[in-house]
Amino acid sequence: MKISGAKVFDLCGDFVERDIYIEDGRFSSKPEGKTVNAEGCYAVPGLIDIHFHGCVGHDFANAGIEEMSVMAKHMAINGITAMCPATVTLPEEALAKACTAMARFAVKNDKKEASLVGINVEGPFISLDKIGAQNPKYVAAPDSGFFRRLQASAGGLIKLLDIAPEIEGALDTIEELSGEVTCSIAHTTATYEIAMEAFSRGARHVTHLYNAMPPFGHREPGVVGAAFDTPLCAAELITDNVHIHPAAVRATFRMFGDDRLILISDSMMATGLEDGIYELGGLEVQVAGNTARLTRNGAIAGSVTNLMDCVRTAVKVMNIPLYSAIKCAAVNPAKAIGVFSDRGSIEYGKTADLILLDKSLNIRQVFLRGIPLL
Repeated sequence: MKISGAKVFDLCGDFVERDIYIEDGRFSSKPEGKTVNAEGCYAVPGLIDIHFHGCVGHDFANAGIEEMSVMAKHMAINGITAMCPATVTLPEEALAKACTAMARFAVKNDKKEASLVGINVEGPFISLDKIGAQNPKYVAAPDSGFFRRLQASAGGLIKLLDIAPEIEGALDTIEELSGEVTCSIAHTTATYEIAMEAFSRGARHVTHLYNAMPPFGHREPGVVGAAFDTPLCAAELITDNVHIHPAAVRATFRMFGDDRLILISDSMMATGLEDGIYELGGLEVQVAGNTARLTRNGAIAGSVTNLMDCVRTAVKVMNIPLYSAIKCAAVNPAKAIGVFSDRGSIEYGKTADLILLDKSLNIRQVFLRGIPLL
């Protein structure tokens, strides 16, 4: 297949006009097969969401294979071609069951479903003082044995492990596991000094920057300041226009640059559905418009915005350049979970996950492993 006429996202730092070739589900150099006219479109790599919980009425924390298929199809038609779902704070038995189910789904590889390429364990090693929408009943002390049992259930698919570094034993756990999984600072009251110690011990990621952590202050810069001072650290941003003010997003891009930021959705099961009552980790959630809140205390409970819509919001509302937004939703997440050798950019030999966007950033076509979906 040949795709011609599009402005193609290129790792050189811009969009370039060139043809794209696809053969046997991968980007190729052979101009064979039919031609798709993409004139007037942007051609961008399939997006990769490394932090979301669910959509269309289902949650990966308790879904079976059929429910995961429904979510994966919804993700794919919305341009999210690979995914690394997040768990919530649950008992070990429930987390192990979820990890086992996701590992089974990961090998399914349906032609119309986004690929499951990793698991993000968000909780239970978090702070009760920054619990957010997690269930406090199941918070646990950091434990490398606990993680390794989950990793065994997941068949090695866990790519991110969230830890609040101020909790007793957390720093030692980060150091012990730093060669086995990417440790991410999350749901934390950590000071700048504690966060810097966590980075020195091997943490390399920050979960939903600004949210569920102390604010960035001029005398107490906290986790945000420590992440800025750690060049090897990547940081997630939820650009749904609920979690972070557009001015803060613009300032963060100025601080960190588009090499280190990762756009995520943090979406929950109500994404793609109407307003109403839903649940997250056993807690009741009220959804109204584009906002989800716990009914018990009004805390924001994830988002109801998929990653493609987060990209649109970043560009259209927050004035982030399209190139930077795509880089932070495809290239950087692929690098963060170790799949960039096969995904995240339009390069020879990689899996042919591709989106054609019109000038208004509406999806005109999604190619999933080289196969058009729409």
